[in-house]
Amino acid sequence: MDFSEIADEVAAIERRVSDAIYEALRNQISDENVDEAARTERRLSKVRRSLQKAEHLLRGVETD
Repeated sequence: MDFSEIADEVAAIERRVSDAIYEALRNQISDENVDEAARTERRLSKVRRSLQKAEHLLRGVETD
């Protein structure tokens, strides 16, 4: 099994989540449902951190 390929796929998903975070931040700035955008940004930030950890683990990099 090639963990490097899986790590690449996880990294691609992490980039998509990052884009979604920026969209949520733009919504906060433009006052489009600020509370919901803030909750979404926090949730997506947690997801992004988890994906980063998963990528590092798959590549054999220590995360602690």
